[in-house]
Amino acid sequence: MSKKNKVIYWISTGLLVAMMLMSVGMYFFKHEMVSGVFTSLGYPIYMVYPLAIAKFLGVVAIATRKSAFLKGWAYAGFSFVFMLALSAHLNAKDGGYVPPIVAMILLATSYMFDRKVSAASRVEA
Repeated sequence: MSKKNKVIYWISTGLLVAMMLMSVGMYFFKHEMVSGVFTSLGYPIYMVYPLAIAKFLGVVAIATRKSAFLKGWAYAGFSFVFMLALSAHLNAKDGGYVPPIVAMILLATSYMFDRKVSAASRVEA
């Protein structure tokens, strides 16, 4: 059972990390396009770079698993970002609500299986 939990954890976390890194890349390398999307959703453009940096730091915290405290804050921060993105896309009626839903599913799966894997490793130790 523990090996299955680890596989599910790493697949969901890997997909989440890949999704967030692609998002960070878009924020930096396709800034004009992302700024247009932010404007259409009613968000200020000056949030693009700080959000990209926060996403990158969240990915580092989750992927490295060095600090449970930082990892917990990263999961919480991503949950807020994904909920706000979903709400913004639904309110704008632009059809861009699928990626936030996928991200929320990956985040919830990663979080739940991280807890299971961490609990199992504490019992084994």
